[in-house]
Amino acid sequence: MQADLVFVDEFVPGVRWDSKYATWDNFTGRPVDGYLANRIVGTRALCAALESAREAAASLGFGLLLWDGYRPQRAVDCFLRWSKQPEDGRTKLRHYPKIDRAEMFERGYVAVKSGHSRGSAVDLTLYHLATGELAPMGGDHDLMDSVSHHGATGISDAEARNRQYLRSIMEASGFSSYDCEWWHYTLKDEPYPDTYFDFPISPWKA
Repeated sequence: MQADLVFVDEFVPGVRWDSKYATWDNFTGRPVDGYLANRIVGTRALCAALESAREAAASLGFGLLLWDGYRPQRAVDCFLRWSKQPEDGRTKLRHYPKIDRAEMFERGYVAVKSGHSRGSAVDLTLYHLATGELAPMGGDHDLMDSVSHHGATGISDAEARNRQYLRSIMEASGFSSYDCEWWHYTLKDEPYPDTYFDFPISPWKA
């Protein structure tokens, strides 16, 4: 592993995670190339900012659940290959009900060069510390639809309020939001703005 990229859970105590692309629970319907372990990796700068976000969230009764951090370039290449394969319908209804696979790239939901590969972007949500239950957000991770946009209509007041909680927490901790995905945030002062890493996420640091 590149020296400045680390396992986030070792540097942000108390954070929860479920690395979706290491599992079958993602829009491709299978584990993605480069995700050999269900761990979240990020730069040390990302971890420091996430610790600040964790503390801010806790003050409101929330914890952080991470879905993705560093993403190997080989995983992005895997997404591109998958987008060119015939539609089988297995994940369409849940993840991209109103668009075709290829439109994911055209509409900005997936990028050929992802900010995640620079190590300072994160996909996450909030959960209630008192119960462990996820805060309702009006849509799940990687729902590629206008309902996932910031300011979307068609969600409840409580869901909109939870999205705003998350956005306020993250922006106050040094992150910028992404208009099309309520769960995606990038560190404003990222240490590797022009570097796209490709080492796999393995159970070991080496």
